[in-house]
Amino acid sequence: MNAVATRPAVLLGLGVAIAAYLLSFFHRVAPAAISGDLQATFAIGGAQLGTLAATYFYVYTLMQIPTGVLADTLGPRRILFWGGLVAGVGAILFGLAPSFELAFAGRTLVGLGVSVTFIAMLKLLAIGFEERRFATLTGLCMLIGNLGSILAGAPLAWATQAAGWRQVFVVVGLLSFALAFASRAWVIETPAGKVDRAAWLTGLVSVLKNRRTWPGFFANAGLSGAFFAFAGLWAVPYLTQMHGMTRATASSHVSIYFVGFAVGSALWGRVSDALGRRKSVALAVSGLHVLGWMVWLWATRPGESALPQAATYALCIVMGLASAGFTLSWASAKEVNPPQLSGMATSVVNVGVFLGPAILQPIVGWLMERTWDGRIEAGVRIYSAGDWRNGLMLLTAAAVVGWFATLLVTETGCRNIWQAEKK
Repeated sequence: MNAVATRPAVLLGLGVAIAAYLLSFFHRVAPAAISGDLQATFAIGGAQLGTLAATYFYVYTLMQIPTGVLADTLGPRRILFWGGLVAGVGAILFGLAPSFELAFAGRTLVGLGVSVTFIAMLKLLAIGFEERRFATLTGLCMLIGNLGSILAGAPLAWATQAAGWRQVFVVVGLLSFALAFASRAWVIETPAGKVDRAAWLTGLVSVLKNRRTWPGFFANAGLSGAFFAFAGLWAVPYLTQMHGMTRATASSHVSIYFVGFAVGSALWGRVSDALGRRKSVALAVSGLHVLGWMVWLWATRPGESALPQAATYALCIVMGLASAGFTLSWASAKEVNPPQLSGMATSVVNVGVFLGPAILQPIVGWLMERTWDGRIEAGVRIYSAGDWRNGLMLLTAAAVVGWFATLLVTETGCRNIWQAEKK
């Protein structure tokens, strides 16, 4: 850590960015815990539920490259402030929405507001810390930020039963406002490494033209897409309907899933930095992720009995750990592009992280709707093993595509090789 990064004020600002990132993770996976409430409240089916959940990812996807440009030009403080305000309005609108259309609008605003948090956090790390520790520190920040996804599992299910899902989202909206003003007060703008605002387009074009940028994008779309489409929406209804769990137990599985992901995010970054390797670590871990999907498919054959809970908990923790393999893509992308364009480079590959779930969440619902027999209980659609298998096959295929894309990632040796490649 350099002298700038050791200043308490800089670390305080980074802490605010991590807190905003935590809240973005909460929003990302919250629909899984309240999927039944949403279906019953708005009288919607699987395809509409998938679209409502995925609108977060649609907006997040569209905003990643603009966010990278803004992070490299305006700086993290401004984008965190305005993002927090927009996310706060969206969360409150979502919580108070009397109709599906207004709920959709609220979740869209949430996606727009929180879309800046991760890239802003990475920019603060890239500016203030040593390059060789980037993956480790990114993983540690993700470990903390993933508390948001853990809170969106069993704790959200409990809070929903105690106070109602609407009240929970109003409170979360107020927290977004608080973090927005905390960002304005405590996130320090660091001019070093900023891109001239008049030259940002040239920088973006250079990142997009760099063929070594793109394998990480496709790896993220497949691996992250499968992970977030399942854990962020379909896991709770799948576990309740196919494995006979209560909603509280199924939500605790989602929390365990994200505990594994949080630990894996910190672990694989540390392992990668220690070994001086990006690609080989990502390949091994992501391969385990693909094998996990094979187990879910095997357990979803028509006529098969449910897996014991010990097995489902174990599978969730292993899948969570393995899913975190894609997180090395940000370090890899940063290391094959000019250092001053780190925001744009990480944002381009980060598009894949959100494009994947944006596409997969509603398509999984659509596939299951095609063979659904019309059964409904308490306003919630009940799917058969065959229906669920159709959806899981798509997620498995996406994970396989992501693993093959990882084969094309350039090994950087955990250092910036842009100048060497340029020569």
